[in-house]
Amino acid sequence: MGGQGSPSRIPEIVIVVLIVLIAATVLAMAWGALALWVQAPGGRRRAGIAVGLWVACACAFVASLFLPGWSTVRVALTVVFLAAVAALALWWRSVRPSNDRNWIPDVAQQTHGEVQGEIVTLQNVRNFNWRSAQDFDVRWETRRYDLSRLRSVDMALSYWSHATIAHTLVSFGFDDGQYVVFSVEIRRKQGDKFSEIGGFFRQYELSIVAADERDILRVRTNMRGEDGYLYRVRMPPAAMRSLFLAYLDEANALVRKPRFYNTITANCTTIVYKMVDRIVPGLPMDYRLLASGLLPEYLYDLGALEGAGSVSEYRRLGRYTDRARANVDLERFSSDIRRGVPGIGPSCHPARQGRWTRL
Repeated sequence: MGGQGSPSRIPEIVIVVLIVLIAATVLAMAWGALALWVQAPGGRRRAGIAVGLWVACACAFVASLFLPGWSTVRVALTVVFLAAVAALALWWRSVRPSNDRNWIPDVAQQTHGEVQGEIVTLQNVRNFNWRSAQDFDVRWETRRYDLSRLRSVDMALSYWSHATIAHTLVSFGFDDGQYVVFSVEIRRKQGDKFSEIGGFFRQYELSIVAADERDILRVRTNMRGEDGYLYRVRMPPAAMRSLFLAYLDEANALVRKPRFYNTITANCTTIVYKMVDRIVPGLPMDYRLLASGLLPEYLYDLGALEGAGSVSEYRRLGRYTDRARANVDLERFSSDIRRGVPGIGPSCHPARQGRWTRL
């Protein structure tokens, strides 16, 4: 027995390194495959070929890890994979945002503006007249707003699928009865369809749209079949003004330098959080900032909602879907959707929606 040697044992550190390398390669393979599928130019056929080559390189590298020693084959496969990683990284850096694409009509223009004293002039305020989701009159307007007359901030949430996922819009109300909504939107190109996966891989640019409530809220409930909720947010006047100007600053910045939308880091909710955090530093990070459909619970815990005793009551009374669909006089749309919303008294319901200053 003494003449027979026992089989050599692989050191634990080697096993750990091997597991880490395999895990990292699998993750890189999955990320690269999705990035190529979403962004590779030349159509789906070429994208499929690129994905196939990338996956083959990654799988070959993983297989090479099990070859003994540093054989010629193992070295060659490692070099090929590292070259593929470098090529993928260089290609990904070349995918850059742009403001010059063939956009769909409702994000074809970019809101921007300027401030003179208390007067804000907004260019490209959207005020489409929607007859259906595909039939509409295109109207981009220039409007003026007097910040000294700013009286309210309402958060609108529009749900289209899961209860935890909603689009966040912020509506600013003035004492003459007019409202303007700011919405962080993806800028879809002609032929694009919305994809949460695409939002991770630079498929869409980011846009901030200022719009009339009779456009941007009504189209979601009445034309697209979404479910809308409205919440009056308690904010001091200085904070309301700062938030309005933060939206304007962000919109102007996007005109100067385009950015990509990101499903996690640059979406309709996280952008709002970043702006509000500039006004009220130290807002707690929370998973509900990502699960935007749960924002009412987040605001309730912060004490930012008033007029009802529970979140369920806010939701029940704040749901404006049926009121929006029942509206027959567009001049009364903003007042109709606010009837019964907690925190909004009768004095906040003008008989008719106020007139704006349109240039």
